[in-house]
Amino acid sequence: MDKDLKYYRWANKEENPTQGLLRAVRQAVEIPAAEILKELSVGASGLFRLEQSELQGTISMRALDRVARAMGCELVYAIVPQEGKTLEELMEQRLWEKVLGVR
Repeated sequence: MDKDLKYYRWANKEENPTQGLLRAVRQAVEIPAAEILKELSVGASGLFRLEQSELQGTISMRALDRVARAMGCELVYAIVPQEGKTLEELMEQRLWEKVLGVR
């Protein structure tokens, strides 16, 4: 599993790696906002609210998925250990903490 998460760990080294991701992807692939609005059946303020809630970290997974699909993309997410550790390193650390009675 660590091998599969390698690129996510790299992305996690950035501070707030996904903030502004919706707008960044939309602009990178040059999808007009109007095209996304039509696909989502929302008004211009709806897309703005979605992008703002993503920036604030309050957007739902369902909403992220809807916008990603409207852009011809898929939502993929991962849970990775902090500080660039691997799952194996995290497991070993927790084992040693348990053995040594440290936490």
